[in-house]
Amino acid sequence: MLKRFIDIAGAAGGLFLLSPVLLWLAILIRRRMGSPVIFRQIRPGKNGAPFEMVKFRTMRNAIGPDGELLSDAARLTPFGQKLRASSLDELPELWNVLKGDMSLVGPRPLLMEYLPLYNPAQAHRHDVRPGVTGWAQVNGRNAISWDEKFALDVWYVENQTAWLDLKIICSTLRKVLAKDGINAQRDTTMPKFTGSE
Repeated sequence: MLKRFIDIAGAAGGLFLLSPVLLWLAILIRRRMGSPVIFRQIRPGKNGAPFEMVKFRTMRNAIGPDGELLSDAARLTPFGQKLRASSLDELPELWNVLKGDMSLVGPRPLLMEYLPLYNPAQAHRHDVRPGVTGWAQVNGRNAISWDEKFALDVWYVENQTAWLDLKIICSTLRKVLAKDGINAQRDTTMPKFTGSE
């Protein structure tokens, strides 16, 4: 109950205080990439239940000759890359927190297609609401392997406290300002998870 109260207060306060920034970013995205401004995708929430996550769009909807979307690297715009590096593209997720789909802190919501690929230990990352930031994000983010990331997620689920959440939020702010751990080596985004070795 305390965690949910903090989530509601934090998300509502964040949306209110950051509303000028959100509006400014929406205008910039509309001018530089067109519509839609918001990227929507179904992600697994607590217990794997699907919900619609919202973020600022960072990629063009570019399609190749075969009719398929081009790679992330080909579709990610320079402006979108700056949004990701600053984590500003994640700000609309505060709306998901306010709705109860997400928490301020928790394992990051990944793709629905990953659900059957988790081993029993990794599946425990879905015992709690997914977060805007999490223990894995402040301990390597995209610069660590999937197995390391999931181990950190499960550790958080088993050890979560209000103090740990506060520590993660403060550490997230420091890392965002330092742009630490944004990409996995030279990849534009984290490679897809195909199952543990």
